[in-house]
Parts: sequence; C-alpha cells; structure tokens
Amino acid sequence: MDALRKQLDVLMGANRNGDTEEVSRKYYDRDVCRLFLAGLCPHELFQLTKMDKGPCPKIHSLQLRKEYQEAKAKDVDNYDKDLEDNIDRLIVECDRKISRALKRLDEEDAKAAIAISVSEVTQAPEIIEISKQIKEKMKEADQSDLEGNTDMKIRALEELDELRATRADKQATLLLDAFNRDRASLPQPLTNAQQLTPVPAAISDPHIQEMINEKLKKAEELGEQGMVDEAQKALEEAEALKKLPARQEPVLDSSKYTAADVRITDQKLRVCDICGAFLSVYDSDRRLADHFGGKLHLGYMLIREKLADLQVLL
Repeated sequence: MDALRKQLDVLMGANRNGDTEEVSRKYYDRDVCRLFLAGLCPHELFQLTKMDKGPCPKIHSLQLRKEYQEAKAKDVDNYDKDLEDNIDRLIVECDRKISRALKRLDEEDAKAAIAISVSEVTQAPEIIEISKQIKEKMKEADQSDLEGNTDMKIRALEELDELRATRADKQATLLLDAFNRDRASLPQPLTNAQQLTPVPAAISDPHIQEMINEKLKKAEELGEQGMVDEAQKALEEAEALKKLPARQEPVLDSSKYTAADVRITDQKLRVCDICGAFLSVYDSDRRLADHFGGKLHLGYMLIREKLADLQVLL
C-alpha cells in the first residue's frame, strides 16, 4: 500500500487529494525533509532493492523545495551540508563492502578484480552527453510537477526511462568490449601441447555440475544486490564442488595451477566500483545492460554524482 501511495505521489504530487496541510507548511518546518529540499532524498533511490530504506517519514514537496531554493539564493538557509554528510555515509558503506570483497581474495586476485574501472570504461563522450540529457529531463519532470501538469510530467518520465535504457545499452557494450580484452590477458595455466588434453574442470557428474551452476547463479544475484559476503560464500561453495572431481583425476598436473589461477580463470569476477555488485567477464551485453539500468546501480551513481557536485560548491 505504501509503495502504491508513493508511486501516486511521484506522478500526481503528495497533495493530489487537495489536502491543505502542505499549503500551510513552511520549508523550514521540522517534519519537512531537508534532504529532499537540497535535491536528493536517499529514501527514494533504492525502492524494492536490498538497500530499500522504506518511505521517508518526512514531507516531500516541490513547492516547499522552490521556497527553500529562493531562501538559499538569499543566503537565508543552506542544507547542502546535511545532504553531503548523509550521502557520504552511504558511499563510505558501499566502498567498505567493495573493500571487504577484495580482501577476501589474495593479492593476485585483487589485481584482477580491480583491473577494470567500470566508471572509467563507461565514460565515453556519448555516455556523458546522454547523462546530461537525463539530468535535464529530470529537471523538466520536476518543473512539470511543480506546475501541476501531470501529462507533461508523465511524458518526461517516459522519455527519461528511454534515455536511461539507451545509456545502459551503450555502457554494456563498452564494458563488454573491455571484458573481451580483459579475458585475453587472464593467466593461462596450460602452456604446451602436452597440456591441451581436457582437464577435470569439465565435471562429468551432471548432478554436481547442476549444483555448481546454481551456486554461481546465486552468487551473481547476491552480488547484484550488494550482498558481498553472501555472494563470496556462494562462490567458495561452488569452488569447493569444482575441486572434488579434480582430486579424483590424476591426469591433471595440479602443480601448474595455484589457488589464484583457479579463482581468476574460473570465476573471472570484477567488482563494479560504483555500486559494489559482482560482474563476470562472461556476462552477456543484456545482463550488463540490466545491471547498468538497475535501481541499485542508478541509485549509487546518482548519489556519487551529487556528492561530487556538492563538494565543488562547499
């Protein structure tokens, strides 16, 4: 019910029923959300994800935001510091999860895990231009809402979704190209013709293989949700299953493999340096596009951009 009410608030405004409560309020009232007034409330970012903070207990009003912005222009009030401190804590928490994921790997794994910076790889001029269009469209939607033009707001939100989908597809293509180059640079334990025979990594027991696939799929889903520790545990369980047949097959010269080789060449994981989700160099462009268009990634991207803007102003 709360989720439905929130969607109606987004489309038609919190005062859609003609309540007079909002009209009688001032932007500086204690039950008005200062973060929303300053430009971004984290409660709105991660709805229906593992990071969902629930509905904001305070009032969100574009009219009150307009009044605040007018007061801010006159140096009467400034809530930018409140917003900066709040979203900085979210980013520190996200970066801590990324660090924990990397610490679970040994030195060689960590080098592989951070070899690709998702934010740098996907910052092509075309992507930057689309991001600018997205910001302008968000302002347009807010302005339409402030003017009470619901049709214009809905149209702006639809165009906003299209722009985000286009950006996600292009980001996925760029990252996929980087992953293709990255795979070519991964360690290759087999170095001569005698070692080209099939190795026990191709498990013959279909039941074990099915269990491995389920563990890997679960790890990817947990990684996308930002659950780093749980994802790593699932990966370790999958790796333990992979090693069982290897101990039964004397054909493999195990001395040519190290623990790092197994993890790098089998899992081939990369960590998104924006939201902390696990990505695989074998992910398809569609899966990568889903990642870039997901609420978790978009939310963290938005707060990182907002923090950068605030740090320039303050």
